[in-house]
Amino acid sequence: MMFWLTLFAYEAVWFCTVSGAGHGLAWPGVLAAAVFVTWRLFVSRHVAVECRLLAVSLVLGAAMETFWVRAGWITYTATWSLLPAPAWILALWACFAFTILPLFGYLQSRPWLAALFGAIGGPLSYAAASDGWHAAHVISPSWHAWCALAVGWGLALPLLTTLARRWTQATATSRAQHRSAL
Repeated sequence: MMFWLTLFAYEAVWFCTVSGAGHGLAWPGVLAAAVFVTWRLFVSRHVAVECRLLAVSLVLGAAMETFWVRAGWITYTATWSLLPAPAWILALWACFAFTILPLFGYLQSRPWLAALFGAIGGPLSYAAASDGWHAAHVISPSWHAWCALAVGWGLALPLLTTLARRWTQATATSRAQHRSAL
């Protein structure tokens, strides 16, 4: 049940975020993301792990998005002056971090499958945001951007799923040791 709730909620946030950005507004996506993250923190059984994933995801997302924008491969609507990556895209990265445990558990011990899924799914998401909602624009020659997105997401998803597995296992081991010490 949590799988489906998380999937539906994440997709709703994605829709709200890119449709808002397509209309030049960052705040609908940032607000929807804040609600999603708050909900996931409330229902999560692994809050510490998900918060660590959030930190890694935000740093990774900010670095990759900034690189892609500065390389001239992607432009975004509803930008801000803090970073080349707009607030709404970083809000999506934050939400994505909270999908790793409930949605991508099967990828945690399959890094090559995670890389393949990221390399295909990441660019498809950007294509939908670009073509369907005009929230992002891939600059010609577009193959540079599509390759960069595939490589970036092909590295990001296995990194996040591997960290999730390690941190979840470490938490379980720590809890077991604590219980045995009592």
